[in-house]
Amino acid sequence: MKVLANDGISKSGILALEKGGFEVITTKVAQEQVANFVNENSVSVVLVRSATKVRKDIIDACPGLKIIGRGGVGMDNIDVDYAKSKGIHVINTPASSSESVAELVFAHLFSGVRFLHDSNRNMPLEGDTNFEGLKKAYANGIELRGKTLGVVGIGRIGQATAKMALSLGMKVIAADMFIPQVDVKVEFFDGQSITTTIVSQSLESLFKEADFITLHVPAQDGYIIGEKELAIMKDGVGIVNCARGGVIDEVALVKALDSGKVLFAGLDVFENEPTPEMAILMNHKISMTPHIGAATGEAQDRIGTELASQIISLLK
Repeated sequence: MKVLANDGISKSGILALEKGGFEVITTKVAQEQVANFVNENSVSVVLVRSATKVRKDIIDACPGLKIIGRGGVGMDNIDVDYAKSKGIHVINTPASSSESVAELVFAHLFSGVRFLHDSNRNMPLEGDTNFEGLKKAYANGIELRGKTLGVVGIGRIGQATAKMALSLGMKVIAADMFIPQVDVKVEFFDGQSITTTIVSQSLESLFKEADFITLHVPAQDGYIIGEKELAIMKDGVGIVNCARGGVIDEVALVKALDSGKVLFAGLDVFENEPTPEMAILMNHKISMTPHIGAATGEAQDRIGTELASQIISLLK
């Protein structure tokens, strides 16, 4: 059987699939050509990340398709229910990228509280002529230890983020309408561990209480953070979104950054991908990455081998 990994797959995933008797195709096929390629090459499995969309048109056009796999968590680029109604298995890898995304959240948090994203822009330009001025500009850093991190969505990635926060000595609060409480286990290198219970609270109370807020939710129909929500937050709050674009009102966010209500934002995802608004790209209070939450070698290895394992178990 043939597998089309249209958005790529790790070498370990390819080896596992080939060992299981599958032929893996890593040719990048344009979105509008996916259906033709699948049919012409008798592809049974299509694997995607976030770039390729597998909608009703492709599902209807490809009667030989047996599995659609998403390397990662979010499934908003796949018509999941429709595919299942046609007898197609839909799989993903919800646990594989949790640690990588959580580490990126803290990369943005550390960058924000110490102004690294802005100092890295200005040091090459002014470091030799305005060293003392830049030193003064970036002298009001903030420690994360002892502060409160509000985690919106305490699923796998939210829990991984909470563990890192607890390890730093932060207080963690959470809001999740589907998970009333969760036991979070922080494990250390020597086998010791501590476990604490996080009880979900209302979004409103989280917004009022948190010093920093991180979002870990699927795609939404509306904003989770808009003008009203920003207004009730603490002055000088920091906000990080490494989940999905469109859950923060970016116009309201820029206004809050410009007024000083929000100290900084860290964004890995944007309302308009792959062409974020210039008002976001040029804002010196935003730490930005181009949707790379799961883009570590370790995460991609886990994603590839987990997809291979699921495919082999379903079709062999």
